Amino acid sequence: MTRVLALVYGVACYGFFFAVFLYFIGFIADIPLPGWLPKTVSHGGADGGWGAALMNIVWMAVFGVQHSVMAREGFKKAIVRMVPAHVERSSYVLASGVALSLVMWQWQPMVGMVWQFDSPLAQYLLWGLFGFGWTLIFVATFLTDHFDLFGVRQVYLHFVGKTYTHVEFKTVFLYKMVCHPMMLGLLIAFWAAPTMTVSHLLFVCRRYVDLRLQRHLLRGAGFAARAGQGLRRMARQDADGLAVLIPSPHGESGIRLPACPAARPPSRG
Repeated sequence: MTRVLALVYGVACYGFFFAVFLYFIGFIADIPLPGWLPKTVSHGGADGGWGAALMNIVWMAVFGVQHSVMAREGFKKAIVRMVPAHVERSSYVLASGVALSLVMWQWQPMVGMVWQFDSPLAQYLLWGLFGFGWTLIFVATFLTDHFDLFGVRQVYLHFVGKTYTHVEFKTVFLYKMVCHPMMLGLLIAFWAAPTMTVSHLLFVCRRYVDLRLQRHLLRGAGFAARAGQGLRRMARQDADGLAVLIPSPHGESGIRLPACPAARPPSRG
């Protein structure tokens, strides 16, 4: 693969995933727009029952397996035998975009309403939280290295003939206040819904239980393996399978939620 082709491939994978992710935000917002957003988590298909719920879980599991398998060091070592190392991350990003697209394409809405807020004040507040959650995720990607995370930096360095260097993780800004700003952003965005349908609730609960997106974004990019003292210090705060989501300013345990991704930093070849 030539340097130009690798650069085009990496940028194209990034652009594809970014487009899919933007659609995903609309998918979760659950406001169908004919011609632009024909299908959302609760609209765009025949309402189903238990069969639909089962198939939805299966497709979400496919997404989870893709993230889990492709993030493992053994898979990475195998894939670089087939593709150059500088496009390995871009290939991961491409596969993630395809898997997420499949989930949305095959998603079957289900009948039922969990809650609905009619008050304008409540709706404004929840939509504000919804936007805040996605903004938090986006900002957090730049606090690590946005373009390294999504494979663009790797192909660019190869294009200009520079050696790739790992990005040192630093606990700056949000990471000084919150252990996992991307995970927190997902939780806020998923739950901040003026109208919560059964379909939306199933998606939220499935992702809440599995919540591996940020873990694999970090692990897949190799941040934890080369994290330095900042992320390793957060890892040492882990105890008894729990980890600090919001660390105490005194270095003691704050609000504790199930396992922080940094608690088990993977090795990287």
